Amino acid sequence: MTADEVVARLTSGMTLGIGGWGSRRKPMSLVRALLRADIDDLTLVSYGGPDVGMLVAAGRVRRLVTAFVTLDSVPLEPHYRAARERGALELTEVDEGMFMWGLHAAANRLPFLPVRAGLGSDVMRVNPGLRTVTSPYDDGETFVAMPALRLDAALVHVNRADRLGNGQYLGPDPYFDDLFCAAADTAYVSCERLVDTAELTKAAAPQSLLVKRLDVTGVVEAPGGAHFTSCAPDYGRDEEFQRWYASTPWEDFATRFLAGDEQAYRSAVRDWQEEQAR
Repeated sequence: MTADEVVARLTSGMTLGIGGWGSRRKPMSLVRALLRADIDDLTLVSYGGPDVGMLVAAGRVRRLVTAFVTLDSVPLEPHYRAARERGALELTEVDEGMFMWGLHAAANRLPFLPVRAGLGSDVMRVNPGLRTVTSPYDDGETFVAMPALRLDAALVHVNRADRLGNGQYLGPDPYFDDLFCAAADTAYVSCERLVDTAELTKAAAPQSLLVKRLDVTGVVEAPGGAHFTSCAPDYGRDEEFQRWYASTPWEDFATRFLAGDEQAYRSAVRDWQEEQAR
């Protein structure tokens, strides 16, 4: 598929999960395609980075479910912060472990999973809808009942994929892209390079085949598709561009880099890089 074909299957009001972690291996080409479409009122589920920052700045998000929103080298995503300060979205903020178990619950078609994370913290205070459960066994321990994070659709980015939907990560961390796909009714995978199935295990172990084809609805070949986030080992984070993004008013950034298609984005980035080099 193309990125625009993926977005054509999404609708306003959906619960959308976005893989990656902070400013690492985010499906940014798919996010940019989403920003080109007339889709809003989203419930966004993400270990947040610039994907969250851009979508909330553009007014596309009604509710955000997250454990954090960061650019890693920039601790707090500034466009997300600005949206929160003006009360532009609802926020459900949970512990990282709770978030993971919410995806696990959805992937296993369970209504919730018990988890210790969150107990004794303000997570329970700021999320009064959360409930606890008591173990039915002799221990009688109390747990947080983390509700399933069921997704209408998921967007993730990997290093390699085949046309069947097998997705491979080659970097140091799988993040939770497989859980996002398994937790969703439909899942779309962008990749740096589309290869034949046999190529996937020629230079990497079978364990690197993170995303299973049975969970995938469509595949998009998108070289550089995670820019400006990292996609190790193919490329690192574009720190200079990220700093510019973080310090530039949203409207100025969007006008320059998000007004056209993906080819126009890449051209605008090259022009910007040449300006910085002069």
